[in-house]
Amino acid sequence: MRRLKDDLRLTQVVIEVVDARVPMSGRNPALAAMASRKTRLLVLEREDLADPNATAAWLAHFERSGQLAVAADGKSRRGMVRLRETLAGLATRRTVRAIVVGIPNAGKSTVINALAQRNVARAEDRAGVTRAAQWFRIEAALEVLDTAGILVPKVDSDEAQWKLAMCSAFPRARFDAEDVVGRFHAWAEAIGKKVPDLATFAAERGFVRRGNIPDTHNAAWSYIKEWSDGRFGRMTLELAPS
Repeated sequence: MRRLKDDLRLTQVVIEVVDARVPMSGRNPALAAMASRKTRLLVLEREDLADPNATAAWLAHFERSGQLAVAADGKSRRGMVRLRETLAGLATRRTVRAIVVGIPNAGKSTVINALAQRNVARAEDRAGVTRAAQWFRIEAALEVLDTAGILVPKVDSDEAQWKLAMCSAFPRARFDAEDVVGRFHAWAEAIGKKVPDLATFAAERGFVRRGNIPDTHNAAWSYIKEWSDGRFGRMTLELAPS
C-alpha cells in the first residue's frame, strides 16, 4: 500500500478492476480512499461470467452514485472499445498515465492486454501472478501502470470470504475449499439456483478414493474451477442496492 501511494503520484487516472461477480466484496476500500482525488474509472471485468441483469443493475447503481463504471470481458475483447472511448474522454493532457488497481485475480492484466490488443501483461486465473508494478505503453497518448493485487489485511465478513474464494481472490493455501463450496451451495439453494452439492459433484466427476469413498477435497478445487469458468451458468454473487 505504501508503494501504491507513491505510484499514484505518477498518474492522472485510476482504473479499478473488479470481478463483475462480486462488485461489492471485490473492492478494496483502502484503494478508493487513496485515489479519492484522482479521476477514477471502475471496470467490471468478466461480465461474460456474471448475470447480465445483475451487471446492468450494478452499473445503474454506480451511475446513481456518481461513479464512472463500464462492464468488460477482456478475454473476448468485448467492451474494450467502450473502455478505450471512456479512457479517451478522461484525457486531460497530451499523454495520459493511468494506474490499474484491484484485489488479486480481479482481471487487471487481462484488461491491460485487451487495451493493448496484445499480450503484454502476464495473466492467469489465480491470485498473486502480478508481483511488481510495470509500465506499458498502450498507444502514443496512453501509458498504463499494472500493479500487484492488494487485499485488506483481514476480510471480516464470512460472506465476503467465501465469495472472494470462489472468485480465486485468495491463494489456495488460505482457505478451505470444501467449506467454501458448502457455503456457495447453501447460498445458491437459498435463492433458487440449481447447482450440485459437493458429494454429487464428486460422484459425477469420478472423484473417488479407494474403498469407494468420495474424494471431496480434490473435488472441491475442481468445483471452484468449473464455477469460475462459467460451467454452472452466469452468476453474480451480490445484488446491487435498490
